[in-house]
Amino acid sequence: MKKLSYKQTPIEIGPIVSGSFEQYLNENFPNSKKVVIVDENTHDFCLEFMITSFPELADAEIMLIPNGEENKVLEVCYQIWEALREYEITRNDVVINLGGGVITDMGGFIASVFKRGVPFINVPTSLLGMVDASIGGKTGIDMGGYKNLLGTFTDPKSIYVDISFLNSLPEEELWNGYAEMLKHALISSRTHWSELVKVVDVEDLLNEELIMTSMEVKINLVEKDPYEKNSRKLLNFGHTIGHSIEGYLLDKSPIGHGHAVAIGLWLESFISHKRNVLSTEDFRAIEKTILEKFNMVYLDPDHYNELIQFARNDKKNNEGSIKGILIRSIGECEIDTVFEEAELVSSFNYMNGKLSLLN
Repeated sequence: MKKLSYKQTPIEIGPIVSGSFEQYLNENFPNSKKVVIVDENTHDFCLEFMITSFPELADAEIMLIPNGEENKVLEVCYQIWEALREYEITRNDVVINLGGGVITDMGGFIASVFKRGVPFINVPTSLLGMVDASIGGKTGIDMGGYKNLLGTFTDPKSIYVDISFLNSLPEEELWNGYAEMLKHALISSRTHWSELVKVVDVEDLLNEELIMTSMEVKINLVEKDPYEKNSRKLLNFGHTIGHSIEGYLLDKSPIGHGHAVAIGLWLESFISHKRNVLSTEDFRAIEKTILEKFNMVYLDPDHYNELIQFARNDKKNNEGSIKGILIRSIGECEIDTVFEEAELVSSFNYMNGKLSLLN
């Protein structure tokens, strides 16, 4: 069993049945009601294991949320709050978020605002959730297709990372997590990048050391800047364009968050290269790695204004500018870069041009 922590939140990495999860519940919530929030996937593949492994969960209330980013909205939260009220959940009880990034984001938000804060525990079951979403105290839901416009900074009481949960995931979900790992490497470490580019298939991602290294990047930035005033903004690399594309496609042909982030990493690197900030060698290395693992998407030029509007409404912006991350080299980025609309259009055209070469 390996342990990490940020601020006052303990994180365990290893089989949850042999860790401190049961002890933690008994010591901190011995007489409390337990609520387990799941989606359809974790309901089918993870919930029974948890309930049969931990008698403390035998009488837990199960809150089932439909799969998908499109359900990460206020209307679904309201249904859960109504259920929490009916079950008379109090601030002495505990919510357990069992799922990927959508569940830890949404479950954390639901718990953080109900009765001004019910404690919650994150048990991430996706690679993206393990290396990124479950760590750092960001909770959130979407509004009008815009990512995480509603949310809080509220830390879970503890986090349990059991890599065996990844065995139930489709390959696409593992690649979604890989995108966030690539981001961590690009903002912090050429060494970590060098290890990640060796990944050939999803089996290579079931690597505890690689996962822990990515988790540590996130933890270090969160500890230095918990409320995203400065260096934590580096974690937004790829997300200005990525969120724009993800939101734009949500009601058309949705793609996973990690897939959108991977495209964002590529196109924001393209902008950095066009500014003569990122070397051709590093840009080609980034492009090659991403295009080997992720599909490009076609963006209709007639809808570029819609894409830019998504970028303009991103929560990172201020002073009327579209803000993003500039990459100077693999492992070195800078925050609060202003992206011009023309640069976004140029990056969209670049991807469309790449796609046309394949057709």
